[in-house]
Amino acid sequence: MSKKVLIIGAGGVGGVVTHKCAQHPEVFSEICLASRNEGKCQAIAAQLDRPIQTAQVDADNVDDLVRLIKDVQPDLLIHVALPYQDLTIMEACLRTGVPYLDTANYEHPDEAKFEYQEQWAFQERYQEKKLMATLGCGFDPGMTNIYCAWGQKNHFDEIHRIDILDANGGDHGYPFATNFNPEINIREITANGRYWEKGQWKETPPLSEKRVFDFPEIGPKDIYLLYHEELESLCQNIKGLERIRFWMTFSEKYLTHLKVLENVGMTSIEPVKFEDKEIIPIQFLKTILPDPASLGPRTKGKTNIGVILDGVKDGKRRKIYIYNICDHQECYKEVQSQAISYTTGVPATTGAMLMLEGIWEGNGVFNVEQLDPDPFMERIGPMGLPWQMVELDPEKDLLD
Repeated sequence: MSKKVLIIGAGGVGGVVTHKCAQHPEVFSEICLASRNEGKCQAIAAQLDRPIQTAQVDADNVDDLVRLIKDVQPDLLIHVALPYQDLTIMEACLRTGVPYLDTANYEHPDEAKFEYQEQWAFQERYQEKKLMATLGCGFDPGMTNIYCAWGQKNHFDEIHRIDILDANGGDHGYPFATNFNPEINIREITANGRYWEKGQWKETPPLSEKRVFDFPEIGPKDIYLLYHEELESLCQNIKGLERIRFWMTFSEKYLTHLKVLENVGMTSIEPVKFEDKEIIPIQFLKTILPDPASLGPRTKGKTNIGVILDGVKDGKRRKIYIYNICDHQECYKEVQSQAISYTTGVPATTGAMLMLEGIWEGNGVFNVEQLDPDPFMERIGPMGLPWQMVELDPEKDLLD
């Protein structure tokens, strides 16, 4: 059942998705890669062993997107451009009747805030059109949501507590660089921490909650509580949930650089005047930091991303840890990208496969944990992200 796919976005993740789709012509018989800068698409196309189509598109413009979609006539659109563009691309898919998949929820360009609400608002219109939209099919969100759904379906009667743990043990050699879009990354980190407990959201000052966690194959790392988008949907879709938190690793060096940049105003999203022009400091900062897509050849080390699920099975408390380890250099050998982009792009490609094959199907807007996790968990290892599950002592709290 071969199909045509339109991929929008030619950054690090877009490159991985294009490589992985190209490896599976039995599903993705035709590929079109589009971006505001078609030269980036052509550079990715030149790395592949099979020909693909490239195109230029302004993903902020619904009419331009509709024009491209009508020209390409894809069976599925994979959005791996900027999260600011979720709504315009979802609208264009709706107008053209093309199923939609993305990896990150909508972010407001003028406010440091990301949420699913405006994407969930498409629900009725997608249902009426008998069209499917799959949200957040990267790693976190994405794989972490699916780990939770798989645990809920196969290992628990109820999951009471979830901790999502994201560690990057890689080193790119720069004094300071971000592993994905600098603007999105910095806005995410400098926002208040937030977690869900007993039916309500609780906030903490940025990076104020710190623990140490011993990650398999990476070792002990400082982890900090952040707000992350998968919390918003998982707190609604996991039965019996009492608390869910998200933790990410940062080095002291990284946080020192970030604090200095914040103190001098370089992380601000408020416009400032410079030589009679208005510029947004964080967007200027993005232009002078290393491009995340360029980090692949110089990044060494591994990532470890997973979830700790704590709940009840057959009346007894149970706790498990499900995680993936990914090697930066191995990723670069395969798709010329570092592991951060790889761990986002491989789940997106796998989800796209399941949609095109009719295994994931439905009318409306879905977060990935609302879909059957079993076929995804069966495929994701052979696709490049093998996972492991470890039984933990339910009486021992590794984070408190």
